[in-house]
Amino acid sequence: MKTAFVRMGPWAGLGAVLLAGCAAVEPVVPPTELPEIRPGYVAGYLTPEQLPNTVALLPPPPAAGSAALAADEEMYKATRKLKDTPRWALAASDAELRFPHATGVFQCALGIAISAEGTPHLNMLLRRVRMDSSRANDKPKDHYKRARPFQVTKDPSCTPKEEERMKPDSFPSGHASIGWAWALTLAEVAPEKADAVLARGFAFGQSRVVCGVHYRSDVEAGRVVGAASVARLHADPVFNAQVALARKEVQAAWAAGSKPKVDCDAEAKALALDR
Repeated sequence: MKTAFVRMGPWAGLGAVLLAGCAAVEPVVPPTELPEIRPGYVAGYLTPEQLPNTVALLPPPPAAGSAALAADEEMYKATRKLKDTPRWALAASDAELRFPHATGVFQCALGIAISAEGTPHLNMLLRRVRMDSSRANDKPKDHYKRARPFQVTKDPSCTPKEEERMKPDSFPSGHASIGWAWALTLAEVAPEKADAVLARGFAFGQSRVVCGVHYRSDVEAGRVVGAASVARLHADPVFNAQVALARKEVQAAWAAGSKPKVDCDAEAKALALDR
């Protein structure tokens, strides 16, 4: 009796290994609930060792007598006219990073309501990205210890109750980092709304200049930190899985006719004052 041999291609063995490996991979299931590490905040996706080295990444803040510092001061002075306007009030609202308040920031840009109940993966995605992009600022803030505008000028800020606890750690802006990281992430979640999302993320950083708690260069550096954080997050499988699930939630919300729970006309009018 003759034995029949089947000639296999050179990649047949590799294919079998890959198929076996794929069968063994467990799907990533991101959590929609996590314990708070302090009121309003949950842990991020990244460990401290995984955060970008933002001291090495960023240039120092503008030096005394430089053109960059003059530009910082000029923009600060220009935005003082916004005190007690709707843009000032929006800047004060943007200063609050705790959830559920922070779910309101991008509702108008996305055109839907965001909540832990209605969009649990989107909600958790925002909460965890907020922590990673914030922590990435810690080292340069401590390294440079730049005084905040209101600490130099003695002008009022838009968040007077927060002034006493604010340290002279203006560079880079943590809020700008968070806002830009949120915007970049949401542009992936909802590419159809990318322009509106990115515009709102940019304005979120500008709110810190309007508020009087950061200079323009602080905000620009914060956006770099936010972008670096999101770049690193793309290597995290839990983050990537939550982005995909958040995308499905947003699409379902559009299909269901979900509407923002904030006043989008008022937001648009406030933002127009700073243009």
